[in-house]
Amino acid sequence: MESTSNKHEEIKPIVTIGVCVKNSAVTLREAIESIIAQDYPHEFMEIIFVDDGSKDETLSIIKSYIPKMNMTVKIFHHEWRGLGASRNVVVNNASGKYIVWVDGDMILPSDHVRKQVEYMEKNQNVGIAKSKHGMLSGSLVAKLENLPYVVLDYKNNGAVKPGLLGTGGAIYRTEAIRQIGGFNESIKSVGEDQDAARRIFKKGWLFGRTNTYFYERRRETWKALWDEYFWWGLGMHQTLRENKDVAVLYKMNLLFGLFSGIIYSIDAYKLTHQKICFLLPLQFIFKIVAWWTGYFKSLLSS
Repeated sequence: MESTSNKHEEIKPIVTIGVCVKNSAVTLREAIESIIAQDYPHEFMEIIFVDDGSKDETLSIIKSYIPKMNMTVKIFHHEWRGLGASRNVVVNNASGKYIVWVDGDMILPSDHVRKQVEYMEKNQNVGIAKSKHGMLSGSLVAKLENLPYVVLDYKNNGAVKPGLLGTGGAIYRTEAIRQIGGFNESIKSVGEDQDAARRIFKKGWLFGRTNTYFYERRRETWKALWDEYFWWGLGMHQTLRENKDVAVLYKMNLLFGLFSGIIYSIDAYKLTHQKICFLLPLQFIFKIVAWWTGYFKSLLSS
């Protein structure tokens, strides 16, 4: 869908900002304010919020920002249904040619949407494009969690792989995600985006890397980090039942994690010259143990 405006001579595609959240009150304000600050013309933007059964102030925070947003806003709220179902609410109600996904703990630079759209308009065969991870200040735990993502973007030199392509920092061509019937709603925790990326790739769409960044507020404490990877382990068991990608299990091997942590620590130090990088092997082991704990819990209860 496209539109024109007297203020802007060139044709601009409508862009949907999809914000699927649950219990995101602590970080959501930053995310919304970064959307409001976008330099892409707001008359060509819409925001679709999907609150997946929050028990905190998430929904009231969303509603409090409506008077401050000079763009179309749609709000959906339901009892917990999971990420796959929540993302499909966005897909089914999007008016945009593209969907830019924003999590409740993300912060966008002001040129994020504009650069994402410009890339997609120039690359009509790309179904999903991903921006790069940026570094934010924070606790030791948060800094360690950010480092591997930044290093991976640097080492891949712009390449993106279907199995690693999440929605964070990504722009989807609406046609591509609708072509595969949307996200898998049986995947309720995590992995729904990687599953969708694989299916979009099988349809012949390409993936790309855009020349912009996004920032994520990482977990600030070891307990919060444990809870996150425990949750990912729960969700990945569901994802593997759908995709049978046993390579994921290999990568979550403790020895492989230790080796990867050492390699990442060296690369991260070369890139940042921060001594905390050498704590990455221990952090990798910590996260893998949490992941397997969640995975086995899901396995035993299925």
